[in-house]
Amino acid sequence: MLFCPKCGAILKPRQEKGKRFLGCSCGYTQRKEKATISEKVSVEEEIPIIEEDDRKLPLTEEECPKCGNRQAGYWTVQTRAGDEPETRFFKCTKCEHVWRETA
Repeated sequence: MLFCPKCGAILKPRQEKGKRFLGCSCGYTQRKEKATISEKVSVEEEIPIIEEDDRKLPLTEEECPKCGNRQAGYWTVQTRAGDEPETRFFKCTKCEHVWRETA
C-alpha cells in the first residue's frame, strides 16, 4: 500500500488511455511503478454463535426497572474515551432484563 506524499491519502490504481498508474484524489499521480489490482481471499474458520451467555457475572444489589427484583449481575465496558469512566451494565437474575447504569 502506498500513500500520497502531498496529502497522505492511499494511492489507488487508475487507468487512462490503456496505461495503468497510481493516483490520488488530490491530483497526484505516480507513473513509475506498475499499478496492479489484487484481491486476497482467505477462508476463515466458522465462528460459533453462542445463543446463551454462559458467563458467571458478579452479583450486586440493584433493583431491576422491569420486574423490581433486587439482585443483578454486572459488567463494565469502556464505551467512551479513555479518560471517561466505564459504563456499568446490569442483568437481572430473575427476568434477565439488561440495562445500563444511569449517572
